Amino acid sequence: MKALEGVKVLDFTHVQSGPTCTQLLAWFGADVLKVERPGEGDATRKQLIDVPGADSLYFTMLNHNKRSIELNSKNETGKEVLTRLIQECDVLVENFAPGALDRMGFTWERIQEINPRIILASIKGFGPGKYEDCKVYENIAQCAGGSASTTGFRDGPPLVTGAQIGDSGTGLHLCLGIVTALFQREKSGRGQKVSAAMQDSVLNLARVKLRDQQRLAHGPLREYSQFGEGIPFGEATPRAGNDSGGGQPGRILRCKGWEQDPNAYTYFIIQAAIWEKVCDVIGEPDWKTAPGFGKPGERLDKLNLIFERIEQWTMSKTKFEVMDTCNPHDIPVGPILSMKEISEDEGLYATGTLVRVDHPERGEYITVGCPVKLSDSPAVVKRSPLLGEHTAEILADVLGYSPADIERVIASGAVGTPKAAAVK
Repeated sequence: MKALEGVKVLDFTHVQSGPTCTQLLAWFGADVLKVERPGEGDATRKQLIDVPGADSLYFTMLNHNKRSIELNSKNETGKEVLTRLIQECDVLVENFAPGALDRMGFTWERIQEINPRIILASIKGFGPGKYEDCKVYENIAQCAGGSASTTGFRDGPPLVTGAQIGDSGTGLHLCLGIVTALFQREKSGRGQKVSAAMQDSVLNLARVKLRDQQRLAHGPLREYSQFGEGIPFGEATPRAGNDSGGGQPGRILRCKGWEQDPNAYTYFIIQAAIWEKVCDVIGEPDWKTAPGFGKPGERLDKLNLIFERIEQWTMSKTKFEVMDTCNPHDIPVGPILSMKEISEDEGLYATGTLVRVDHPERGEYITVGCPVKLSDSPAVVKRSPLLGEHTAEILADVLGYSPADIERVIASGAVGTPKAAAVK
């Protein structure tokens, strides 16, 4: 039995943040019904096309295990179908612009009238306030949530990260909110509204930098390289380059082959507990007892010197050799893995973290599998749906429409033209 088996999700999401959430629910076993505009579908189906005539990887990698129904919610028959879907579903997820559902005639009050047990889950860029009507994309969320101002090097501009902490990060937060609301419904019998703002989600993921902002009021941030270099701190949490954020000095260092390979680097942390082992490994045993090197606090003004010496050692080895040497000594290191290296790691396929999926239009592709593993409910990744592939199936099996009713709905223009293979 799947963990969310029997839960029906009405998926009114598009692009990345919402689909990330509903894909997780689908992986956990929910029946996710993706509602798409007739003839067009989710905008990402045609964004960043790499295989002509096929849905993009952008779309396919965010919409596994779902069923697709085309539906024009502005059409009167379409509103009828949508009303029936709301009656039958447990969760409605949307990431429209603020007020879009209201303009469709489906306010929260109206949705509750149709189905008092339904959970309405929404993603917005900002929470209530002066910015709540602003349009937000991934990088804007990273900037407004405090990530960009604290990412990069002190003498450089703010930087966004390649990890989609605004979009996918918010989808993850919303998924937790939904399953929590489902759990509460088992006790209360009522649905509720669940919301996650992209700014809020990024801030939650950047909370250590808010921690450091408050610490600044009581003195300099001693674990930052800036402190060891004698550079005064300003009023706000600074950019700290590749310093470790956990209070343990760490840097990204070059490894053998860095001149040709842009990813021939390792991350190296010098925890106090393994300082003597580090000294032995890099060939500096005298540092264990040398004045100004023995205690963590004494080393802070020498971090540049220390890491330069460690880098001399790492540059004599590949990033994997660094791992092989350091791990037996419990020295925390990690290779900088490229996406090519990750995509070729058979260990990740063995755990289901990476999955090879067949698609009728594009052939086989690689995708990320469910990152959360349940022992009694392993996720099976199924391909994303073609546009409208399940329209007639959903009308019949979920809503109980007769063949005559299905023909009536199709003739009204409410659902586009269902795929021939799907018409019953």
